[in-house]
Amino acid sequence: MKILIKNGYIVSMVSEIIKGDILIEDDRIKRIGHIDCEVDRVIDATNKIVMPGLINAHTHVGMSLFRGCADEKELMTWLQKDIWPVEDKMTASDVYSASMLSGIEMIKSGTTTFNDQYFFEDETAKMAEKLGLRAILSRCIIGDGEEAHKRVAEAEELYNNWHNKADGRIKICVGLHAPYTCPPDTIRRGVELADRLGSPIHIHYLETKDEVKQMADKYQMTATEYLKKANVFNYHVMLAHGVHIDNESIETLKEISGGIVHNPVSNQKLGSGIADIRKLRSNGINVALGTDGQGSTNTLDMFEEIKSAAYLQKVIYQSATALSGEDVMKMATIEGAKVLGIDSEVGSLEENKKADIVIIDINKPHLCPMHDIYSLLAYSVNGADVETSIINGQIVMENRQIINADEQEIMRDCRRITESLFRR
Repeated sequence: MKILIKNGYIVSMVSEIIKGDILIEDDRIKRIGHIDCEVDRVIDATNKIVMPGLINAHTHVGMSLFRGCADEKELMTWLQKDIWPVEDKMTASDVYSASMLSGIEMIKSGTTTFNDQYFFEDETAKMAEKLGLRAILSRCIIGDGEEAHKRVAEAEELYNNWHNKADGRIKICVGLHAPYTCPPDTIRRGVELADRLGSPIHIHYLETKDEVKQMADKYQMTATEYLKKANVFNYHVMLAHGVHIDNESIETLKEISGGIVHNPVSNQKLGSGIADIRKLRSNGINVALGTDGQGSTNTLDMFEEIKSAAYLQKVIYQSATALSGEDVMKMATIEGAKVLGIDSEVGSLEENKKADIVIIDINKPHLCPMHDIYSLLAYSVNGADVETSIINGQIVMENRQIINADEQEIMRDCRRITESLFRR
């Protein structure tokens, strides 16, 4: 299959913005420039922005059913009293439907890759396979004893069932919940599994001040010291949140493979704090963007995260130059790919990379006029402006119509499940 995208503003994230064409052959970008050749399909991108698909580097897509549930509560109260008890009642079928709703939401708002940690991840894998999304998935390992042992076994089974499936779009990693919920033996089991599988580790990290206190009280060390002692940093790591990172931890993080996933909307809504992203980036630490789950962020629109990330740094530094539109767009694309360890394949528009591309319609009042494309993308565009999404060379949304699912049917199903779930 050959697709030619014509006459767009091409924002590659790694080179100068040009007005030109992109030729897609099968699953890859074949050429970028001014192209005339016979193809199977031409997409006219005149007066449209063509850019890499966004990368949601930390989320829990099975949580779409918790959108707006028990808002305005502190993190631990929210988790222990409102979320975990209901999650215990969820079935595999519930998670599949919830994941389908999230997958549609992500595609319609420009996300082409997501990094997920939850349970019943086989169902999330089925969703990614059906809708055409690129995914890194992990079964959440939490707790201790036999329960933790069972979750490690399920994580390995997930890897055996799904790693490199769906034309290579689905990857599996090891998902440890957090230092404060995973005692040393559980961390050790997770690290051993990562070693055995040769996979990265995805873990929540320094999200709240409560976590800092819990680690000090329970282990007389910081979360960073705890993970370093457990050899977690010997592997490629995706560290979700990183709100409360001290200077000593920054020195450790300079040496890791992977990086921090900043979730600005979730951190604001839960009152967790503001991560000092400028400081991390100035120390050479990779920083990606994520949404977290809809229970704490309400939407999976990465453009909302992009805006928040930039604005928050300007506020804490009291400087309009603290984080530029270009910088934050790269965090949502190529830098996100680096944190996930997939930047050789996606995150930028380059010849021979995978064709994960979104096209944005800028013929709208809120996007007119256009002085600077990065500024427009960072501060004016929202997810509803994404017109077409292409993943692995396949069109998965065109003219805002999802190709591989009936979104109205999925929404009806999720409403029905939610009514039942909260009565169980």
